[in-house]
Amino acid sequence: MDENHEEVAKEQARAGETPHVGRYVLLISTVLLAIAFLVMLVVFS
Repeated sequence: MDENHEEVAKEQARAGETPHVGRYVLLISTVLLAIAFLVMLVVFS
């Protein structure tokens, strides 16, 4: 099973620069979760 395949660089494989969307989504969702827990703490205590 010696198939011919082309080796490409990471930049070529992903077609340039990748945005850090995942990092921002994780940050925003973590902050929103913390706010939700604080609101529940204030309301139910």
